[in-house]
Amino acid sequence: MKAIECIKYGDVENLVLSNVEKPTPKDNEVLIKIHATSVTTSDVLIRKMNEPMIPKFILQLIFGFGRPRNPILGMVTAGIVARKGKDVTLFDIGDEVFAYGSISPTKLRFGSYAEYICLPEDWNIALKPTNLSFEEAAAIPYGGLLASHLLKKTSINKGDKVLIYGASGSIGTIAIQLGKYMGAHITSVCSARNFELVKILGSDKMIDYTLENAEKQLERYKYVIDAVGNSKSSKLKEMSKKALTPNGNYISIDHGTPLTPKEAFFNLKTLAEQEKIKPVIDSIYPLEKMADAHKYVEQGHKRGNVIIKI
Repeated sequence: MKAIECIKYGDVENLVLSNVEKPTPKDNEVLIKIHATSVTTSDVLIRKMNEPMIPKFILQLIFGFGRPRNPILGMVTAGIVARKGKDVTLFDIGDEVFAYGSISPTKLRFGSYAEYICLPEDWNIALKPTNLSFEEAAAIPYGGLLASHLLKKTSINKGDKVLIYGASGSIGTIAIQLGKYMGAHITSVCSARNFELVKILGSDKMIDYTLENAEKQLERYKYVIDAVGNSKSSKLKEMSKKALTPNGNYISIDHGTPLTPKEAFFNLKTLAEQEKIKPVIDSIYPLEKMADAHKYVEQGHKRGNVIIKI
């Protein structure tokens, strides 16, 4: 099968198109023929591996030293079940599914930058919502699970003011919709070019972080949700950490290890089927243009998700 391998950490030139052996499902696994995956900010972080010394050492303990232990990156899958192990009961050959290759910090599986992947049937894998294309389904798991992780730390009541910093990215676009579903009054921080997008998703107010004195537009919020973490900062962001009500909280994607439980994954599936959340796709690349997709994501200005069609 065709796959993109990361032959060593560093620049996008280290992502090469290869022919590798197609995996064979174990007794409890399904083999999925992948139709779409996504390039996430986390994928770029792993591929570059240029963090400070201690975080870099920890990351390489997890993923491998010098090069990824599994050279095929990617954790998001949308496709069709092609084969299944003898113990699989939840899925049949021909089922259209979508999946995320993690159900806990210790249970991770990469490999979706390829034509096929094997996943255990009891991981974060479900029938694809029939109202979504494969590309749209691939735009839900990463941002959706991380946004769910952030929102789970809140106790939003109807009308509570919530500010989302980084509202137009893969995490932020779902966080807006989840927050609005919970009854929040949403203020989105993004560039002005993305105002219309976040407004459509449910944002009540927008702040352009590129403007001088943008911090003067801040109010007091029950929750300030930082969907970009330490990768981006500004005077507005630093001021927003203090723009809280007396019992308010600042919640960052960098606080602790994000959890990806099955209940959150299946909740996203249900909300997508009910059209309570809608995936946002910035652009779609073929597998052969993976390096270009990584280069684009690395710039840090994508709107929603960058999808790879296979």
